[in-house]
Amino acid sequence: MSVVAAALVAAVLIFAIVRPRGLPEIVIALPAAALTLLLGLVSVSAAAEQVTALLPTVVFLAFILVLAHLADARGVFTWMASAMARSAHGSPHRLLVSVFAAAAVTTAILSLDATVVLLTPAVVGAARALRMSARPHSYASAHLSNSASTLLPVSNLTNLLAFSATGLTFVHFAALMALPWVAAVLIEFVVFWVFFRSDLKRIEAVPPPERVPAPVGTLIVLGATLVGFAVAGFFHVEPFWVAAAGALVLAVPSLRDGYTFPTRVLRAADLTFCGFVLLLAIVVAGVTAGPIGRWLADILPTEPTFVGLLVTAAIAAVASNVVNNLPATLMLLAAFGPSAPPGLLLAMVIGVNLGPNLTYVGSLAIMLWRRVAASNHEPADLRTFTVLGVITTPLTIVGSVAALWFSLGAQV
Repeated sequence: MSVVAAALVAAVLIFAIVRPRGLPEIVIALPAAALTLLLGLVSVSAAAEQVTALLPTVVFLAFILVLAHLADARGVFTWMASAMARSAHGSPHRLLVSVFAAAAVTTAILSLDATVVLLTPAVVGAARALRMSARPHSYASAHLSNSASTLLPVSNLTNLLAFSATGLTFVHFAALMALPWVAAVLIEFVVFWVFFRSDLKRIEAVPPPERVPAPVGTLIVLGATLVGFAVAGFFHVEPFWVAAAGALVLAVPSLRDGYTFPTRVLRAADLTFCGFVLLLAIVVAGVTAGPIGRWLADILPTEPTFVGLLVTAAIAAVASNVVNNLPATLMLLAAFGPSAPPGLLLAMVIGVNLGPNLTYVGSLAIMLWRRVAASNHEPADLRTFTVLGVITTPLTIVGSVAALWFSLGAQV
């Protein structure tokens, strides 16, 4: 039966990657989850327990997507594009610095989906306005949507899945992951600086675009929401309540003043994708309950030594590129069990977040980036993506794991 369970997971992921006729992922996830239950791969009670445990995380995902949409509607990303273009002063290298800063902060605060869907068109537009090659800046958005998503529990769905299992507070999680986050971003930057050197040659300067005023009120709400995430942890308040509050504060004036419409807000929540995540958890449970799950439990390290952290991150990275990082996270959490050391779970987060930069199928964010980049006439090139990933992925994983090992030791 483990073969059947693995085949169901594979079918769901292949459909999610290809998306024939643009159909949503839930079209295959629903019957796959039903088959998982009908065949007895997962009991109804176990499936209900899985969905109940995952539901707060998925609700948070819906609200953070709405928050990102409202930030875009209020002009945050238009302002960022203008600020990046003006700060470049005609230098492609300076623009790359600005793009890295914007992508790292956007990913950390508004999650990787905001970077892929909203920031990518902004950086491509900024580069073209300055008559520069948009190639390095588009790839920077893609890579940092993964590499810069390790900082906060809210930066990535994989982080949220692991967060509750670590037993850490929001602030403690961020403190331990700060150095790994900085290490990954800096390593990516150095590699990009060298790899895209021909695209980053100085060109004839063009007049900077018109200054766009900062949407101060919206930025204050986003900042307050971020503070709310940190404070809520001390009172055991789920992050989705904070995201909901931030979204509500922006939604009321945005709807009233015509910045957006109810249908757009509902579409931004992407409820079909949220349903897909819940159903995928049921399908993956069919694998983790069988021999594959037991094999993973046997090979995973049990102590957060440097070698243990590195092996955990490597296994997580490989798993992400085999089955995608979301199901990989669910499988690894089940294999670790309820008593895994927090350090190993954080190393797993590094692996499932940085590993997907190696292949197109490593994360849903990269799949989404390919569509966004193509729609902005900057299509991804398989050779460029693969070669860049082969260089950056092992370097960022080793560098981030070393930084995590140092952080764990410093807090003992």
